Amino acid sequence: MSRLLLLDGHSLAYRAFFALPAENFSTTTGQTTNAVYGFTSMLINVLRDEDPTHLAVAFDVSRQTFRTEQYAEYKATRSKTPDEFRGQVDLLKEVLDALRIRHVEVDGYEADDVIATLVTQANALGEDGTPAIDEVSIVTGDRDSFQLVTDTTTVLYPIKGVSELARMTPDAVEAKYGVRPERYPDLAAMVGESSDNLPGVPGVGPKTAAKWLGQYGDLTGIVANVTAIKGKAGESLREHLDGVLRNRRLNALVRDVALPVTLADLERTSWDREEVHRVFDSLEFRVLRDRLFETFAATPEESAGEALDVDGVVLEPADVPAWLDRHAAAGDPVGVCVVGTWAKGEGDAEGLALASGEGTEGGEGDTAEPAVAFVRLTELDPAGETAVGEWLADAARPKVFHDAKPQMRMLGERGWAVRGLTGDTALSAYLVRPDQRSYDLADLSVRYLHRELLAPEKEQAGQGTLDFSVGEDDGQARQAMSRARAVLDLWRVLSEKVEESGGTELLRDVELPLVDVLAGMERVGIAADLAALEELESHFATKVDQAQADAFEAIGHEVNLGSPKQLQVVLFEELDMPKTKKTKTGWTTDADALADLYAKTEHPFLEALLRHRDASRLRVTAEGLIKSVAPDGRIHTTYQQTIAATGRLSSTDPNLQNIPIRTDEGRRIRSVFVVGEGYETLMSADYSQIEMRIMAHLSGDEGLIEAYQSGEDLHRFVGSRVFGVPPAEVTPAMRSKVKAMSYGLAYGLSAFGLSKQLGISTAEARGLMDEYFLRFGGVRDYLRQVVDDARAVGYTETMFGRRRYLPDLDSGNRQRREMAERMALNAPIQGSAADIVKVAMLGVDAGLREAGLASRVLLQVHDELVLEVAPGELDTVTDLVRDRMGAAADLAVPLEVHIGTGRSWQDAEH
Repeated sequence: MSRLLLLDGHSLAYRAFFALPAENFSTTTGQTTNAVYGFTSMLINVLRDEDPTHLAVAFDVSRQTFRTEQYAEYKATRSKTPDEFRGQVDLLKEVLDALRIRHVEVDGYEADDVIATLVTQANALGEDGTPAIDEVSIVTGDRDSFQLVTDTTTVLYPIKGVSELARMTPDAVEAKYGVRPERYPDLAAMVGESSDNLPGVPGVGPKTAAKWLGQYGDLTGIVANVTAIKGKAGESLREHLDGVLRNRRLNALVRDVALPVTLADLERTSWDREEVHRVFDSLEFRVLRDRLFETFAATPEESAGEALDVDGVVLEPADVPAWLDRHAAAGDPVGVCVVGTWAKGEGDAEGLALASGEGTEGGEGDTAEPAVAFVRLTELDPAGETAVGEWLADAARPKVFHDAKPQMRMLGERGWAVRGLTGDTALSAYLVRPDQRSYDLADLSVRYLHRELLAPEKEQAGQGTLDFSVGEDDGQARQAMSRARAVLDLWRVLSEKVEESGGTELLRDVELPLVDVLAGMERVGIAADLAALEELESHFATKVDQAQADAFEAIGHEVNLGSPKQLQVVLFEELDMPKTKKTKTGWTTDADALADLYAKTEHPFLEALLRHRDASRLRVTAEGLIKSVAPDGRIHTTYQQTIAATGRLSSTDPNLQNIPIRTDEGRRIRSVFVVGEGYETLMSADYSQIEMRIMAHLSGDEGLIEAYQSGEDLHRFVGSRVFGVPPAEVTPAMRSKVKAMSYGLAYGLSAFGLSKQLGISTAEARGLMDEYFLRFGGVRDYLRQVVDDARAVGYTETMFGRRRYLPDLDSGNRQRREMAERMALNAPIQGSAADIVKVAMLGVDAGLREAGLASRVLLQVHDELVLEVAPGELDTVTDLVRDRMGAAADLAVPLEVHIGTGRSWQDAEH
């Protein structure tokens, strides 16, 4: 059965925009995406529920149509399109193009007219007496579409945002409005439509209009008998009859628009998976993409190939040593897939799938022995365990994984170390496409190999979670072997692409060696004083209660401090405070808005409210850390290498890179991280102003280089130049302004942004920036050049060759283009800093091992390394850390490292 699905793009996108708060849906480029997200989410659901064979989305071209030519006031009362909505329709069309869904628009007509024409074509009877399309579904928020409803044409009308749709059949329309669908335009002409600025007859509602239509058949009948209609309603109808007839002309949908498509063009096809990845990555729709792929299984066209099945063998324990000797010798990479469970730093390996190539000739006859095998680790005999352990630990026998770290940790639980890591396809894919949000092996296999994995399990590269338990049947072993083979084949393809992107050395010398270092850091963890942590949580809870009590006292009654609606009443009605930014749910009460309000009013309620929010966040942080303390008394975070496009590492479960440091209360949390038993002290080694030093190096600005080489305080030195005073006369306020500006320039901060940050006028901020550039022209020239270069080649590059691709530099959307320009300014600096810290970690870890020291690296937090120092090793480790971190990059200015020690992390930073 053929089914046509038609959607009103503008109508639904606009509804989605107001259904989802704009402030909660935006990309890192600053592009608001709530309308696109809501529409796409609805689209996935309706495709699942309606299962159409044909589909299209219709759009309005502009508000100027033949209707506005006939009636200039048509839709004139509609409010101006919100700025946050602008540009989202174009983004929505990108999503539709990726999904290969035709979108149609015709100049001078509305989306409803396009839909009406397609419905008419779908209902047209062929020579055999059957319609072109058996069933039609229309998704729209415009009630004019009800005139299209028939026994085979249904309108799905949104009644709650775009998440809940009412199915409007002929009976449903009649039950709602008292008339059949074909008479609905007559009723609407008399009642009016406020959204279209079509006024109805005063005193005439749907019931009255429906009664007249029941009496006289249609609007023509009513007009013919208008003098017979009694009462005030009849008099009102006669007075406004011209308006009613005008409304009827305007609400009649055009059913013969000349369209650029035919019904055959709307036949549903499989989506462009590669383009879906690109578009969803740019919109940062990772969860929505997962829903899409989970809801709709890949078709042969999408997978562009058959399932990646392999003719492997499940090895008997006694056969394992010989197979490894034959197929996993030195020199030839082997694809590896570890089977088992792993989550939050815990798990075990149950099986091992290995793929060494196409196969080799057997010893007898013409049979070819499979080069793909599966080993049940739980069934190995001593000889097999020894063989597997020796092979894994042999650096001369290269191994390739997908997301190696958790698998290496699983093998480590069985006492096996992995050496000879030659490739990690998740890391390779990350370097090729650093802005991608998912590096799932199944997706990469389809994308690069055009092969579909056998029953791919859910997994997220870099997230530290795997769940792929092996059962008794060989089906799961086959799945694992198909993954191992995919890893090997994918590594070969991605190696070429990494080479093309200039990332071979970065992968070989930094990212791959770092896997083992991070695995070691995760395994060791950092000791936590649980009693002190519980005491701190109690302290924050008291602070929360006190702040709440102070807030209640300030206004004389209780209120839910976590309820935006109740806060809006208190702030803007009871206290009559200046209005903040307007949102769909009212005046915003977010942190920035409240801070601005407090700066203006200094009201005690706001002071208590801000204190309450700070204390609540700290309490939640403390509670999370308490839950994270493992039985060994240590907290084991998971590091992720494939999350940040700039190359920075991320930390999760728990996020130890997000421990507060800006307030004294927040810094107290670091006091619960302490030196472990058997060690002497914690050491904090932190780069000083690394990003500004990189700015000096990359820009070659003589002034900045002079400041660092002279040892003068950078911000005092720059302040003296900008404000034209001797360094000794640079006040703390001057220094703060210069510091904010210096760092802001590295992040593409505008004069407006600087003015807001410093609380000064935009003109003063612009003057400050002009003075800065006048004296530090090298910085100005560098910032201009880096954007121009990135626009020319399409990407930025760090000192170590890490690329970040920025296609939005040529975007027609000003907001996206300007955000891409800010990224182009920042990516080389922040990315180079991330690379330097990684090189420093590798250098320090290698130095400790080479020197035979027991001290070890525990944490990496932004530009800081935290180490646990063994007794008697402090002086040696201090010199080693200072030397290795200082030598991580060759800059035009020295890399300065600040080192502190103490019983706790907080003490070590003093």
